[in-house]
Amino acid sequence: MTASPLQHFLRWENQCPNDIFLRQPVRREWMTYSWQQAGEEGRKLVEFLRKKGVNPGDRVAILSKNCAHWIMADIALMMGGYVSVPIYPTLTAGSIETILTHSESKAVICGKLDDHAGQRKGIPGHIIHIGIEVYQTKGDHSWEQIMQEQSPSAYMHTWEKEDLFTIMYTSGTTGKPKGVMHRAGSFDKVIDIAVSELKLPPRPALFSYLPLSHIAEKVGIEYNGLYNGACFSFAETLDSFAKDLESVQPQCFFAVPRIWSKFREGILKKFSAKKLNTLLSIPLLGNFIRKKIKTKLGLGRATHIFSGAAPLPAETIAWFETLGIRIYQAYGMTEDCVYAHFEREGIRRIGSVGKPLKGLKTKITAEGELLVKSDCLMMGYYKEPELTAEVMDTDGYFKTGDKVAYDHDGFLFITGRVKDQFKTDKGKYISPAPIEMELLNHEIIEQVCVVGMGIPQPLALITLNEIGTNKTKEEIDQMLTAALEQINQTLEHHEKLEKAVVMKESWTVENGLLTPTMKVKRNEIEKIHQHLYKEWFHQKESVVWEKH
Repeated sequence: MTASPLQHFLRWENQCPNDIFLRQPVRREWMTYSWQQAGEEGRKLVEFLRKKGVNPGDRVAILSKNCAHWIMADIALMMGGYVSVPIYPTLTAGSIETILTHSESKAVICGKLDDHAGQRKGIPGHIIHIGIEVYQTKGDHSWEQIMQEQSPSAYMHTWEKEDLFTIMYTSGTTGKPKGVMHRAGSFDKVIDIAVSELKLPPRPALFSYLPLSHIAEKVGIEYNGLYNGACFSFAETLDSFAKDLESVQPQCFFAVPRIWSKFREGILKKFSAKKLNTLLSIPLLGNFIRKKIKTKLGLGRATHIFSGAAPLPAETIAWFETLGIRIYQAYGMTEDCVYAHFEREGIRRIGSVGKPLKGLKTKITAEGELLVKSDCLMMGYYKEPELTAEVMDTDGYFKTGDKVAYDHDGFLFITGRVKDQFKTDKGKYISPAPIEMELLNHEIIEQVCVVGMGIPQPLALITLNEIGTNKTKEEIDQMLTAALEQINQTLEHHEKLEKAVVMKESWTVENGLLTPTMKVKRNEIEKIHQHLYKEWFHQKESVVWEKH
């Protein structure tokens, strides 16, 4: 048994069969599964699928929020030799149908979902549809019934390094999702190198909440946990997230910038910035406050804290550092299997995304775009040879689409997306990302998108966080006007922001303006608002409010 995360699961199942492997909260009680129980449920699912004519190499999809059954389903797919097709749990029926059809999935396992009734309309009738009763998802077949009726399969697939292991559909920041194909051996190699270089701890407690259909959670949490014999815990609901995380106190924690913004916002609702700074400056009391905040956040024993998916402002990182919370940035993508850049202990520079993992080859084009190459690059986009050719150069390097710069010590700094650059009607090009990063440091701003096509100077479209929405319109106008004046002092003339436009509603996954990993969908925001740019630009106020 070589070249896949399955070998690591089987190792722990054999060494410590009765240890708790998965902890799932249901109606505020923890359901637990040992390594042996998870293995048995996986083998029973394999037996069911084999009897239904699903053969090794066939595609099987998982549509679910993170939960114990997501992990057990994935282990079953590895055992049966099936190519997994993870689907984001927030997708609409139409998008689900597109992925299931495009991937030629033979079966779909539907777990913890908020709108299974609506989403099941996207599951074609010929696909084997398995629901899970504990999460109230009703399929043509029930997971629980399968567990009662089936015997564990004796079949155990042997993966070869070059076998197609999974098709991971991208979250769609730049349009239609693409099916990224990865080999079995890539995950094993990435984890092996990451465990060594990042010094990931053995037998950790892990808290899995970011979508497991995303490469970062899949590698950094799921496969890291299988490699290291972790105990996984999950959140029951969005409302219980904070309590669940606090109760788990994971050793490794991974978040995206939006999560850090929410953490910071929550802390500043309890302490004003001035009061917090005063308390932290008092030696004994400051240490007590730091420990209390870390424990309340669920980070009391976290030794490996990472942020990824999008750059985190340096000021935010420094702010958390004053609380004793050291955040390491990571930078990778679906196509490179997160064989990528990481900050790690002793190799860190605030504002950078660290240095490459050992063996990663990189180069930068004349336009400043980063290209990467490793043994773990994708096999290509499923059924899209032309698209695959577009993103690879002649030497086999993948074009990341990110504009970057290395400093003299080899730390990588991301300066923006190549495709995000826009030209004002003065003919000047602007990279919005650095400007957005500065604005995101403001205490009342939750999200920002800097735009400017067809107008002389750019605008900052912003949404307010909870602190902002609790202030008066006059207070918000004053604060945003001051923020514009401050940031404009640091910008070139053609980059200076003309206005801040306060959006009438937040950008969310549900309204299609955020990806499932909480990145802003610039293209969609532009589609909705571009016809208003000139009107907003010509208003006399420096802060404009979108009309309700």
